[in-house]
Amino acid sequence: MAKKLEITLTRSTIGRPQDQKDTVKALGLRKLHQTVVKEDNPAIRGMINKVSHLVSVKEQ
Repeated sequence: MAKKLEITLTRSTIGRPQDQKDTVKALGLRKLHQTVVKEDNPAIRGMINKVSHLVSVKEQ
């Protein structure tokens, strides 16, 4: 079974560069404190790394 990641948007994207806003949107996050569950793979890890200052991640 593949691992899953719980990704929560903890900081606002207001005033952030457009590429960071797009990355948060691509992760499926729209509102503050919204949580999504994604499969753990290198693409998702790279997206999380790019916006690590805006999200918190918990492994399941």
